[in-house]
Amino acid sequence: MAITAQQVKELRDRTGVAMMACKKALEESDGDIEKAIEILRKRGESKAAEKATRSTSEGRVEVSGRAIVKILCETDFVGKNDKFITFTKELAKKIDKDGVVAGKEYFESVKTDKIQEIGENIVLDDISLLEGGDIVSGYVHSNGKIGVVVVLEGGTEENAKDLAMHAAAMNPSVANPEDVSAEEIEKEKSIYQEQLKNEGKPEQLWERIMEGKVKKFCAERALSSQSFVKDPSMTVAEFLGDAKLIGFIRMAI
Repeated sequence: MAITAQQVKELRDRTGVAMMACKKALEESDGDIEKAIEILRKRGESKAAEKATRSTSEGRVEVSGRAIVKILCETDFVGKNDKFITFTKELAKKIDKDGVVAGKEYFESVKTDKIQEIGENIVLDDISLLEGGDIVSGYVHSNGKIGVVVVLEGGTEENAKDLAMHAAAMNPSVANPEDVSAEEIEKEKSIYQEQLKNEGKPEQLWERIMEGKVKKFCAERALSSQSFVKDPSMTVAEFLGDAKLIGFIRMAI
């Protein structure tokens, strides 16, 4: 299929890769931008491509107790509007008190009125309620675009708050290294294999090299094995000591 200049520009904007390389990747992927990003990653041409799926929607994340919610709107102006912020906080409290289903029902029951009041379309993008553990704390970044809830077994609320702030900054995808899905690992291994092939590494060394890369990949994505931001000399697990990380949820705009 013919590749348009607009497609090339979009891939360039998302990955930071040279225009000709973007055009070639799009030609190989028949215009599929997501596949083109994978092609660029396999060639080692773009580290920025790993972040290419980051959302650019506007809105706000809010936390209340064990609940966390993300509501999207059309503009950053509305995302910072007091009425919009108040509504997001009310919904988070509703979820924490009555559960996810009740939260969704409440949103749908007032959505039309809120759209008229706020002046923009709003969407309930994500909603969750953490279970388990006996210690809970959360954190919402000052811009309202990142929120985290953390649940521990043991420890203190201050510990949980520190972990929530850490997760907001470091963006872990799972609680522990073993929680990384087999599907995600296989996808990364296929990318590593192509990279090693292109680098001319001996094939008999691939498995050992990939094993180390996968271990590092999982450790970097797991909250418990990341270096603790307040004290990089220890991991999050070491910071927690006898306390146990039960789970966390991070939402971002």
